Amino acid sequence: MEKVKSRKENIFFPKESLQIYDLKSSAWAIETVDGQDVISGLTQNPKSLPPQYFYDDRGSQFFEQICELPEYYPTRTEAWILRQFSHEIAKMTGACELIELGSGSSTKTRLLLDAYQALGNKLRYVPIDVSGGILTESACDLLQDYPSLKIQGLVGTYEQALAQLKPTSLPSRMIFFLGSSLGNLTPQKCDRFFSQILAALDMGEYFLLGVDLQKPKQILEAAYNDARGVTAQFNLNMLEHLNQRFAGNFDIQRFEHWAFYNNRLNQIEMHLRCLETHTVCLEKLDLTVEFKARETIETEISRKFNLEVIQRELQVKGFKPLAVWTDPQEWFGLILSQKS
Repeated sequence: MEKVKSRKENIFFPKESLQIYDLKSSAWAIETVDGQDVISGLTQNPKSLPPQYFYDDRGSQFFEQICELPEYYPTRTEAWILRQFSHEIAKMTGACELIELGSGSSTKTRLLLDAYQALGNKLRYVPIDVSGGILTESACDLLQDYPSLKIQGLVGTYEQALAQLKPTSLPSRMIFFLGSSLGNLTPQKCDRFFSQILAALDMGEYFLLGVDLQKPKQILEAAYNDARGVTAQFNLNMLEHLNQRFAGNFDIQRFEHWAFYNNRLNQIEMHLRCLETHTVCLEKLDLTVEFKARETIETEISRKFNLEVIQRELQVKGFKPLAVWTDPQEWFGLILSQKS
């Protein structure tokens, strides 16, 4: 049996335990390689960029650091919920293949893997992430700790990966979307996303969704303006990513991080604010962009949800909510639903 060595330690695992497919290099994935979304975002008024450009390998590392910050409550709060209720989730779904959208370092995934393993279930995991580097590294780490685990990683956007999911050998599947990433989608994009999830599942299969809940403004704004400035680095790194990917000349010294809570829309808004008037070129896109002092680029929204409202939206799309779990402060929620 051919074995593969982990990059981090002298530990080997069977080659068939890990398969990584780079969907971004596929011929049909033209939208992700031609930069039309960048052109569209930077030529409109006000300017914007899709959050997917946060996540080159360096951006993914910054986000992992954000998750450890004292101000950033979502990760530790959701982890607490999973520690309390992952075994209940595993019992409700039974043996199933676990498909994670935006897997990152797969830290919280271990809580689910432990629960399914404790019930004697076979472990099949499909992590999906736009960063191939962090996906491969986290997969190797998991295989060191779960020898019976089989991993099929998909490098690409959610839309690409959901369209490429294969039938599972296990009785069922559960797509899970942890963290607060659902809030990055506008209501229209959220509706489309739920339709994509529904289309990817067979009848009776499961969808586990994490949602950041509405709470006081000062708690929310502190989470996106941390004292160490890691979130600012994460935000500014998007420009470095564009420089590398599209031969650009963004000077990050000419921009600053700006994040605030919009009370009317119940959402955090994150921007890059231009400090002085200047011109930027992205050679591979044949794009020249004029920036004025104080002009902003919206890089992310993070909507905050009401549990009753989001459950109704899931029901309208064709999901049957089965259970809801939250923390004592009701800062974060997990919703398990089933395609009905």
